[in-house]
Amino acid sequence: MKTYKEINEKIKAGNAVVVTAEEIIDIVEKEGAKKAAEMVDVVTTATFGPMCSSGVFLNFGHSDPPIRISKLWLNDVPAYAGIAAVDAYIGATELAENMRSNEIYGGAHVIEDLIKGKEIRFRAIGTGTDCYPKKDISGYINLADLNEAFMLNPRNAYQNYAAAINLSKEKKETYMGTLLPNGSNITYSTSGELSPLMNDPEFKTIGIGTKVFIGGAQGHVAWNGTQHNTLKDKVNGVPTSPGGTLTLIGDLKEMKPEFIKAAYYKGYGVSLFIGVGIPIPILNEEILLRTAVKDEELFTNIYDYGVGERSRKSVGLVSYKELKSGFVNINGKKIRTAPLSSMKKAREIANILKEQIKSGDFLLTEPSAELRQNTSTKPMKLKEEK
Repeated sequence: MKTYKEINEKIKAGNAVVVTAEEIIDIVEKEGAKKAAEMVDVVTTATFGPMCSSGVFLNFGHSDPPIRISKLWLNDVPAYAGIAAVDAYIGATELAENMRSNEIYGGAHVIEDLIKGKEIRFRAIGTGTDCYPKKDISGYINLADLNEAFMLNPRNAYQNYAAAINLSKEKKETYMGTLLPNGSNITYSTSGELSPLMNDPEFKTIGIGTKVFIGGAQGHVAWNGTQHNTLKDKVNGVPTSPGGTLTLIGDLKEMKPEFIKAAYYKGYGVSLFIGVGIPIPILNEEILLRTAVKDEELFTNIYDYGVGERSRKSVGLVSYKELKSGFVNINGKKIRTAPLSSMKKAREIANILKEQIKSGDFLLTEPSAELRQNTSTKPMKLKEEK
């Protein structure tokens, strides 16, 4: 058994042994689990993919005379201002108003442009009160002008995600990309054996307060994410479809544009690619064995996106080794596969996090509380209007 304190002391002294979730596989095969657990102190995990449920809280400071903002636009993208006088939240998937026909721009682009230091057009209106008499204001701001800008994402780093196919006769444009008719392609979106929650499927080390790499900055797990589902069917202890999720928080002013990328999916809308890395402390052999999971041991369901959400059914179970090979065989048919997430960027993040820990720039935090267990998601349930 090791403790967080012991591992952090080794990190401070420059003696910690840190490897990525891909590197630990070979170490376990060569040295065995018991010796590997004694040797290795931290395993780094990472993912880089689309995470729609993301956004940023902003504080602009008070104007003179002051305004109590009721409606706000940043580069013509509506932001939610019903919080306080000059606080707002901009969501990644919100679309700009008055877009030109050849232009796609949304909240994700505003977030990326802020990180890049670009000037953002600010336009706001208020109702006017005795203490906040101003009724409208406009101009330009940049990230350095803001008092606060922190990313708070309600649902990031899915534990697993279903692969997508389209068995209908028509092409489908979805958040899983373009799905060709008659089951002609399959898309998926996770880094498999490098993915954070696949390496700690029972949340033994990842909990509220866990320090993470998010968008190039150091952030934390704030809560479980929305649609956090721990009761999914599992193989080798890992869900075979969307499972656990995380609410993540981090300082936008410390983030880097190479790890935060706006994206547009034809026929669906705007999303935000986010780089997330999570260190897993090797406290014991059980935790070590979980981090040595291989792509051939991780499975996901392939769902037919050619029908509505409620009608979606699995057409088969497939390993990430098969998905990453570029082709999957279904009923004798060889179908091309393509990832939405980037393994190249995930590996880059896992190695950056590894070096930050080894150099003492990133210490581990013990969770202050566990994430919720025995949770499931329900479909929308509306009562009829009277």
